[in-house]
This record gives sequence, structure tokens and C-alpha cells, in this order.
Amino acid sequence: MATFISVPLKKSSEVDLVKPLSKFINVAYQASDEQGEYIRAVEELNKLRKSAVGRPLDKHESSLEVLLRYYDQLCAVEPKFPFSENQLCLTFTWKDAFDKGSLFGGSVKLALASLGYEKTCVLFNVAALASQIASEQNLDNDEGLKTAAKYYQLASGAFGHIKDTVLSALNREPTMDISPETMGTLSTIMLAQAQEVIFLKAASDKMKDAVIAKLANQAADFYGDAFKQCQYKDNLPKEVLPVLAAKHCIMQANAELHQSALAKQKKRFGEEIARLQHAAELVKTVASRYDEYVSVKDLSDRINRALTAAKKDNDFIYNDRVPEIKDLEHIGKAALVKASPITTPLSQKFSDLFEKMVPMAVQQAMTIYNQRKSDFVNRLVGTMREATNLCNGVLASLNLPAALEDLSGDSIPQSIAEKARSIVQQGGLQSIEQLIKDLPELLTRNREILDESLKILDEEETTDNDLRAKFNQRWNRTPSGDLYKPLRAEGANFRSILDKAVQADQVVKERYNTHCEMIALLCKPENELSAAIPSANPTKTLQGSEVVNMLRSQITKLDEIKKERETLEGEIKAVTFDMSVSFLTALARDGAINEEQLSSTQLEQLYGAYNQRVQASLRTQEELLGQVQTSHQEFSNLKQSNAESNQREEVLKKLASAHDSYVEISNNLREGTKFYNDLTEILLKFQNKCSDIVFARKTERDELLKELQQSIAREPSAPSFNVPAYQSTPAPPAAGPTPAPRTVFAEQQPPAKPPARPPPPTFTPHAASSTPANAAPASTPPNNPPPVAPPTQAQGPPYPSYQGYPGYYQMPMGYNPYAYGQYNMPYMSYQATPGQAGYPGAPPAGQPYPGYPQHPPQQQPYYPQQ
Repeated sequence: MATFISVPLKKSSEVDLVKPLSKFINVAYQASDEQGEYIRAVEELNKLRKSAVGRPLDKHESSLEVLLRYYDQLCAVEPKFPFSENQLCLTFTWKDAFDKGSLFGGSVKLALASLGYEKTCVLFNVAALASQIASEQNLDNDEGLKTAAKYYQLASGAFGHIKDTVLSALNREPTMDISPETMGTLSTIMLAQAQEVIFLKAASDKMKDAVIAKLANQAADFYGDAFKQCQYKDNLPKEVLPVLAAKHCIMQANAELHQSALAKQKKRFGEEIARLQHAAELVKTVASRYDEYVSVKDLSDRINRALTAAKKDNDFIYNDRVPEIKDLEHIGKAALVKASPITTPLSQKFSDLFEKMVPMAVQQAMTIYNQRKSDFVNRLVGTMREATNLCNGVLASLNLPAALEDLSGDSIPQSIAEKARSIVQQGGLQSIEQLIKDLPELLTRNREILDESLKILDEEETTDNDLRAKFNQRWNRTPSGDLYKPLRAEGANFRSILDKAVQADQVVKERYNTHCEMIALLCKPENELSAAIPSANPTKTLQGSEVVNMLRSQITKLDEIKKERETLEGEIKAVTFDMSVSFLTALARDGAINEEQLSSTQLEQLYGAYNQRVQASLRTQEELLGQVQTSHQEFSNLKQSNAESNQREEVLKKLASAHDSYVEISNNLREGTKFYNDLTEILLKFQNKCSDIVFARKTERDELLKELQQSIAREPSAPSFNVPAYQSTPAPPAAGPTPAPRTVFAEQQPPAKPPARPPPPTFTPHAASSTPANAAPASTPPNNPPPVAPPTQAQGPPYPSYQGYPGYYQMPMGYNPYAYGQYNMPYMSYQATPGQAGYPGAPPAGQPYPGYPQHPPQQQPYYPQQ
């Protein structure tokens, strides 16, 4: 009776976790102080996997603890790495736990680039090992009973959890051992075994018979449910079904036995006998049908002793009427077990190896937040720079402050001289030309990296399409075209960015060509610059005038505004804030992160004051520029205007504008160079991502090709033919377990058997060759033993005639399942009874069978003598 079902462990192929995870950490956390710690954690994770699934496990709680720690670590690490087919691709291969494989084909296995698949298979092994540990417990003591019940409930909960999550975790059809149907059945079986253990404990503790009967009846109900779930399926080993049927009967018999004791206590002696008789029938059924799986000798003896005593007492003392079992009150049920919920951590000794690493949801939110912050800062800085450029442009168009400094009309204005020295100090034309020269090389390098990245995707996708066309439905992995869509979208985005960068480069070059001549003039020595500026009549009479002083005061204020903006720009760029704490709090509180709302609120708090200062600066500049234009108009009216002065003023304006353009072009080119260099790093990461996924796809492709070859090897080499019905002989009944007794399911009527065939005709062997062909055959001597067909040749009914063939039809020997050697199949016509292909009646004794040709002498009769 102590037969319990335990589940075998799944086996996995070795997987290197160190290389791909370390590569991701080196890329994603290259500037982090914890990078080295994360690398060591990856190595520990790899060791943990080898301990959990890379070696045989003992049926001990310490082995289960290793599995639980690994499962907990998988659950903890899943949100912290981008595990997927098109990002961090790790392919896990697991074999079917119940498939023993074949000589040439190997066992059924499935390889998936899914951490959810790994978690599912590890949890399966947790449940399987828990069932094995429970089945090894000593059920004769209280501690063993408690431990067994605990682990059966753990196994039931784990199998039930897989049932609910396997399809969403895999996103494809799983192997049979982890299918929802199999998991549901195993969960019910484990729960039934846990209930049986509770029943054994209650019986051991000598609890009330009413309680024990309810516990046993509930266990019988669980076993019946499990039997129904797998009765017509082959997803579990064939030994499981008879054990479930036997256990159902045994637990029902126990329930009846203890309920009979309760009836005896209530002096219902007829009911006692009826229940004991039913229990005896159930045990007898188990003994006759499932004796090779479950032994019920002790229970049978116990029931028979109780039944004998009850009948004796009733016959001699009570004479109580024995009711029918169907008229008795149903036994109640009491479920004292339930599937253990699967909530991490399952291990009490678990500690997260990647505790300091934030989840991917937080990392992604941080990436978006940093982009929002960068856009916000760039918008503020860009607004200030545009305002500064506008101010410089307006002053340059008015030839300010050069016009105020050039009252002598023949010397270089101080502002122009300072601008010329500034350009020379920054490298002059040579620095700009070098920057312009470097841009195409940087652009070409980025284009080559992008093209190479997309090329390897194209090559792998072409190979995948060719194999899919070759193997059709057998090539059942995700199409590369679907898998690479995010990467191709990312690549298209990079190409668009490069195209926009080329356009920006062209704008900068055109602007440089426009101001190149004046920039070159500013780079010349002071005497050459002075000679290049036309002279004009002096306007010294305006020196010290009110309008000149007003203009100088306004220009000074504008310069102060520009300096304030430079300081403000530095302050804005220096603002830092760690949003990961807010995101982690939101993730823990809500289970999700509303990044847009949190980021917008925080950015407003950080930069709201700075934004107000920028807007105030813009308003002040606008007012000052209006005043400058008014004052300049008055200044121009006071100046003596002639052709020479106008020409000189025009050159000074161009020189001032050339300086401003030089500064802006230099900044643009440096930003462009930095942009291309930064983009190179990003594209290299993209290239690595493409290389990694292509490598993983190639590994998966090789594995799938190997499986297909094994599958082809398992297939029959010759085509199968449908054997006609008249050639088929009824197969003997299988030696396997019989169906469950009628106490499990409603009794089914056996199929009607056809009437027996009449015996085959017998005919007499012919005499020697001296007997004429047309003579009546002589009867067989009584002492002549009947001929026996060769043992290596199977006999069967004669072939009927086929339409279009006269007399008989001889099948080719390569096809004929009945090998008759040199004998031809004679034709025998008869009238078939509807529904019965019977033989004709035997001819009179000593007469040949009508319709058969005479056999040549010394030839054996076709049918052996009976």
C-alpha cells in the first residue's frame, strides 16, 4: 500500500552564462564602480546553475535547497537583464522528463532563448525532487509523515504554478512533460498523495473513525480526479494509470472500513456488513487487476477479518438487514491539504547576487529620463545661445561697438582687434579646415559599421528562409525576419540620424564658405588687417557726446547679459539628481513605473527656477536691443555720411560677423566630431548586439538541424501500407493494466462479439501420381497423421478475387504479409453472411472441396488438418 508516484528530473545541456552576461555588464555598466562586483556575481550564478542542473542530485533536502536557490536567483535576475531572442540571447536546452528516447533518434528536447523556459524547467525539477524526497520518507514515524506531506504539497503547488504560467512563459507549444494538461494531472496526483499521507497520520494517531473515513474518501476523490485527467492520454508513463486506479479503490476501501467501524459504534450492523462487503470487493479488484503495482494483502486480511466477525455476530445475535451499498449514506470528505503557493523566495537562505543592480524597468526609465533631461537642458541652453547669436547679429549689423571705437576713421577698432586675436588663438582657418576634413572620415566609419551590422542580419535571415523553405513546418523556430524587426528599426533610425548629420555638415560648410574670406582677413597680422580696412574722414566731434555714451552703456549691459548666460548655462548643466530611487519606489509600490509623470514632475522642480531666469534674460535683452537700435539711429544721423565711411563701416560689419560665424562654426564642428565619435560607440554596441543574436541564432539553428536529423532517423525507412480488413487478425488482449473498476467510473457495456466462425474446410491429400486426374479421390487412411504446415509460414484465409482478374489474385511477395513460398493462393467463392465473412460448410467426408483444382501428387494440403 506504500506505493507512491514520484516524478523523474528533467535534464539540461550546459550553458555558459559568464560570457554573454559579462559582455552586457561591460557595455551597460562600463562607468559603474560595481562593474567588477557584477562580473563576480555572474560567475557565482554560473556555478549555481552547474550545481543545480549540471550534475545528478541526491534525494535529499540539501539538493532541493540548491534548486530552490537557483530558482529564486533566476526570478531575481530576470527583471535586471534584457533576456530575449533579440537582445541578451541565452539558449536553454532541456529534455523531456518522461521520454526515454530511441537508439538513433535520441530523446525529445526543446531549446529556447527564454529565461521563462529555464525557470519553468527548474521549477519542474523542484517539484520532481520534492516528490522523490517525499516518497523516500519513512511513513512509520510522525516526522516522516509530516515531511512527506510537506513536500507533496510543495510539488503540487509547483506543478500547478507551471500549469498556469507555462504558455505565457514560453510563447510556444511546450514539450509534453510540461504541458498544462500534464502539469494539472501531476498537481492533482501530488495533492492526492499528500492527502493519503495525512490519512496515514490520522490512522497512526488513532483519531476518530469518522474523521479517518472522511480523509480517506477525500484522498480517493483526488485519485479519481487524477485518473480521469490521464485516462485517455499518453502524456504520462503507462505505470501511472493502474497505480491511480488502484489507489482510488484502496482509499475508498479504507473509507468504507472506517465508516463501518462508525456504523458498528452506532449499532447499525447491517450497514457495517454492507460497507465491509463493498470494501472487500474493492480490495479484491485491486488484487486481481493491479497486484503487480500495489500490494493490498494486509488491508485485505484486515477487511476480511472484520467482515467475518461482523457476519458471525449478525447471524447469531443481531439479525440486522444488510442494505444495498447504493442505499447507504455517502461518506463525507475532509481536505486537509492544499497546494503550496509559489512565492519567491522559496529558499530561506536566499541572497540576491545582483542586489545592487536595478531592474531593467528602472534602467529603461532612467534612460528615458536622462533623454528627457538632456532635451530639457538642451532646450534651455539652445534658447540662450540663440538669443546671444541674435544679439551679436544685431550689433554686427549696426557695426557696434566698432562704430563707437572707430571715431578716428583710420585705426583698427579695439573690438575688431580683440576678435582677430581670439580667432588666431583658436587656431584660425587651419583648425576649422582640419575639423571639416575629419568629418567625412568619421561619417564613413559609422556608415561601414552600420552596413556591416545589417549585413550579418541579412545573411542569417537568408539562411533561415532557405531552411524554412526546405523543411516547411518542421522548421518551427521564430522567423528571423520577425525577430530582427526591432534591430532593423533601430538600424533605420541610425541611418536616418546619419542622413540628418550629413545635411547639418553641409549647412556648416556653406556657412564657412560664406565667411571664409573675412575669417582669413582676421587671421592676418595687424598691419595687413589695418591696410585691408578702408579709411574714412574722422568723426572726432562725436567723441564724448551723449548718444555715444548711451550706446556704450547699452552695449555694456548686453555684454553683462551674455556673461550671465554663460554662468547660467554652466549651472544648468551641473544639475544632477538620482531618479532611480523614485523609480524603484514606484515599482515596489505600484508594480509599474509611470516614467513620464515622474520625470516631468522632477524636471519641473529641478529646472523651473532656471527656466524663469532664462525667460527674464530674454525679456531684458529684447528691451536693450530696442534701445540700442533707437540710439544707433540717432548716432547715425549725427555722423557725417559719405562713400568712404560707408565702405569702411561695411567692412567692419563683415569682420564682426565673420568672428561670430567663426565661433559658431567651430562649436558646430566640434559638436559634430563629438557626435560622430559618440555615435561610433553606440553603433559598435549595436554591431555587438547584432553579432550576439546572430551567433545565438546559428547555435539554435545547428541544434534544430541536429534534432531534425534525429527525427528523420526515427522515421520508418519504408512507406507503410494499409492492410485490408480481411487480412487483419484480431490482436490478443494486451497484458497491461485493465481499466479502473466500476467504483471509479460508470460501468461500460463491453462491445458485442461476432459469432464464431465455422471451422475451415478439410480435404483429403491426394494419392500418388498414378491416380488419374479425373478419378474420385480416395479417403485418407485412418492411421495417416494429419499434415502440419511449416512453423515458419503463417496461414490465413484465401484471397478473394478482384474485379478484372479471373479466378485468383496473386499478391507480390514483397507486399504479402503471409509468406506462402511457392504456393499460389486458390480462389474460393462463398456467400458471406451480412456482418460475418464466414467460411462455407464442409463437403461430405471423402469428397474434395468444390471449386478447388486437384492438387498434384505429393503436394501438401493448403490448410493443416485439425
